[in-house]
Amino acid sequence: MKGKTNGMRLLDSKKIMYEIITYEVDDGEINGVAVGKKINKPVDMVYKTLVARWDKSIYVFVIPVAEELDLKKAAKAAGEKRLEMVAVKDLLKETGYIRGGCSPIGMKKIYPTYIDKRAALLEKVIVSGGKIGFQIELSPNDLVGVVNAKYVDLIK
Repeated sequence: MKGKTNGMRLLDSKKIMYEIITYEVDDGEINGVAVGKKINKPVDMVYKTLVARWDKSIYVFVIPVAEELDLKKAAKAAGEKRLEMVAVKDLLKETGYIRGGCSPIGMKKIYPTYIDKRAALLEKVIVSGGKIGFQIELSPNDLVGVVNAKYVDLIK
């Protein structure tokens, strides 16, 4: 494939098996639930990447697209008193990715990463490929390994 993303290159370098799934973006529907429908996959397999901060520390949370991050649970997992979401305008600067194309794999820096524990029950999960219109399907345990994540309870 022409123009692999940082995440795809990282997976290739570690010889991790994954599948690239593309979808149409012309309609502007890039939210996770819409993407799940477009790629014809069960929505509980599709995960979104959320980035939060406290003070100067950045944390990454990967949860099912139809769910909402519980910031109290996220803060507890991260060992912080509280967290706030990173503003969309700061996402590129902090991660190297934009909204709708933010992958937990291949960010500019390695941040503490937490994946909702429901992912551990699945054979495969789907996360952003690092570019709008691209998703990556891989084993949740491979995802945990490549981003050095922990499974925790994260959703409301």
